[in-house]
Amino acid sequence: MTDALHVLIVDDEPRIRTMLRRYLAEEGLKVSEAGDGSALRAVLQQEQIDIVLLDLVMPGEDGLSLARDIRRQSDVPIIMVTGKGDLIDRVVGLEAGADDYIAKPFHLREVLARIRTVSRRARVRPAETPVAPDAQAPKGETLEFEGWILDLPRRELRAPDGSTVPLTTAEFELLRAFLQHPNRVLSREQLMDLAKGREWAAYDRTVDTQVMRLRKKVEADHANPTLIKTVRGAGYLFAAQVRPV
Repeated sequence: MTDALHVLIVDDEPRIRTMLRRYLAEEGLKVSEAGDGSALRAVLQQEQIDIVLLDLVMPGEDGLSLARDIRRQSDVPIIMVTGKGDLIDRVVGLEAGADDYIAKPFHLREVLARIRTVSRRARVRPAETPVAPDAQAPKGETLEFEGWILDLPRRELRAPDGSTVPLTTAEFELLRAFLQHPNRVLSREQLMDLAKGREWAAYDRTVDTQVMRLRKKVEADHANPTLIKTVRGAGYLFAAQVRPV
């Protein structure tokens, strides 16, 4: 394998890390290890990681807090690995930023398959028909909606109170797609195309997860959104007036 995937295994149990490292290395993957949050951050600063296998239950900083910390700084795919199989834990893991979920005990071949699938989805841009330009779409380098300002050159979002709201690359691209096509239903495939497919997985659940994260940043009540509306069976609609400033 020429450009081998670089996987970071984060687990406080050396036995689990060793088992995964040996198997994945035998399958041609490059593997790094971390036993806690400090080691995780050190590896991410020093290495180019393609995917993180992150244990949910660890002493000190658990997998959920680490996933949120990773997601604030990077869109690297995260697969949550845990002994818990409850649906609530899976949902919480996805909300924290995970892209997939594997419950212990797991089969090593399943782990490898999940790694390859999630990585492929994150890397490959879906071949969809581009959205035609909207003659009424707002033009300009700075766009305003409901008192919010999105500065496109700076890739910066400012709230109505003037504070800066941090966005990941995927969140920025998604918000820009919405602002440049307001009051129009966009399918998940169209959103992925408009967002240039950066670090996006080509399946509906990940688009929904990105929308959920963005809602938490721009909606007054993300559980009852008024800006980013779901159109059942069709996609999403950004329901606000957008103007260049």
